[in-house]
Amino acid sequence: MTANEAFEKCVIALALGLLVGLQRERAQSRLAGIRTFALITLLGAVSGLLAQKFGGWIIAGGLVALAVLLFVGNLNKISAGTPDAGLTTEIAALLMYGVGAYLIAGHAAVAVALGGSVALLLHFKAAMHGFVAAIGEKDVTAIMQFVLITLVIYPVLPDESFGPYEALNPSDIWFMVVLIVGISLGGYVAYKLFGQQAGALLGGLLGGLISSTATTMSYARRAREEPGAAAAAGLVIVIASTVAYARVLVEVFVVSRTAFWLMAPPLLTMLGWMVGVSSVMFLLVQREKMEVPEPENPAELKPALFFGALYAVVVLGIAWASDALGNAGLYGVAFLSGLHDMDAITLSTTRYVEQALTDGSGGVAPATGWRLILLASLSNFLFKGGLAWALGGWPLVRWLALPFAAAFVAGAALLLLWYF
Repeated sequence: MTANEAFEKCVIALALGLLVGLQRERAQSRLAGIRTFALITLLGAVSGLLAQKFGGWIIAGGLVALAVLLFVGNLNKISAGTPDAGLTTEIAALLMYGVGAYLIAGHAAVAVALGGSVALLLHFKAAMHGFVAAIGEKDVTAIMQFVLITLVIYPVLPDESFGPYEALNPSDIWFMVVLIVGISLGGYVAYKLFGQQAGALLGGLLGGLISSTATTMSYARRAREEPGAAAAAGLVIVIASTVAYARVLVEVFVVSRTAFWLMAPPLLTMLGWMVGVSSVMFLLVQREKMEVPEPENPAELKPALFFGALYAVVVLGIAWASDALGNAGLYGVAFLSGLHDMDAITLSTTRYVEQALTDGSGGVAPATGWRLILLASLSNFLFKGGLAWALGGWPLVRWLALPFAAAFVAGAALLLLWYF
C-alpha cells in the first residue's frame, strides 16, 4: 500500500468516526462522543496498517485494549452514580474499531457502508423502538415466516432442472416466491407504519405493493357496505392497478437486467399512461380519509406454496405452449394466468426471455415477452372489473368503467402498434 493510499484510508476512517461520534454526542452519551469515536476508528485503521508488517495480533491487541478502556469507563460511571444499563455505545465503539481495521485490509466501499449503517442505526433509535412497539404478535410471526421462507427453505433447495422440458428448477421457483413475498411484505410493513387511517392515494400505493387483486376485493366490499365511499374505493383500485405496473417492472429488473432494458419501454409507457389516468381520477374524487382494510399476512406458508405451484404451472404451460402451439399458445397461457395475478406470468416470461438472450436458442423473444406480460395485465383488469361488479355493484363500476376502458385502449394500442 502506498503512502497516498494509506493517508486516504485514514482520512476516511476519521470521517466515519466523526460521523458516528456526532450522533453519540447528540444523544448525550457519557462514555464516548465525537472526538472519542474519531480516535477509536483511527486506532482501528492504524492497527490495520501495522498488522500488514507485524501481524494480525496487533489488531487483536488493540481490540482488547479498547475493551479494557470501555470497561474502565463504565466503572467510572458507576462510581459517579450514573450507571447506564444499555450497551449501545460500547458495541458501537468496538464495531467502529473493526470498521477502521477493515478499511485497511478490505474494500473501502464496504467499510463506508458499514460506518454509515452504524450511524443510521444509532440515529433512528426512537423510530425503530416505535416500530417494534407498534407491531403485534401477528406481525412478528409474519416476519419470522419470511425468515423461514428466505433463510431456511431457499438455501437448501437443489439448483437443478428436471421434469417436462427440464423447465422446473426448485431453487429458481422458490426464489420467485421469496421475491413476491418480499415485495408484499414490504407493503404490509408500510401499512403497519402508516396505520389504518390513510387517504385513497396511500391506500392505492399500499394495495399495489401487496396485491391489486386483493385490494379490489377489499374495497369492492367496502363500496357495497358504504355506497358513499364508492368513488374513493374506485380511486384506490385504479391507483393499485397503476402501481402493479411498477411492481412488474421491479420484478423484471430483479430477474434479468438484460431483459429489463429490452422489455421495459412499452411497459413504462403503459405505467405512464396509467399514472395519467390515476391523476385525472384523483382530481375528480374527493380527497377523503378512509380506513385501509388490514391486509392478510403475505408471508404465510400456505399462500407461498400456492404461488410456487402457480409459478411452476405457468412455467410448464409456457414451455408446452411454445413447443406445441407457438406464440398463439403463449398468449393463451398469459391471458389465463393474468386472470388470477400478474406475478407468475411476469417472472416466468422474464426467465424465458433471459434464456433466449443467454443461450440464443429456445426461450421467448423480448418482443413477445413484454406482450405476454401486458396481455396478462389486461386480462387482470377484466377479472378485477368482474370482482368490482360482483362485490361492489353499479356505484363502484360507474367509477371504474372509464379508467379501465382507458387502460384497455392503451394496452391494445401498444400490443398492435409498438414495433420499435
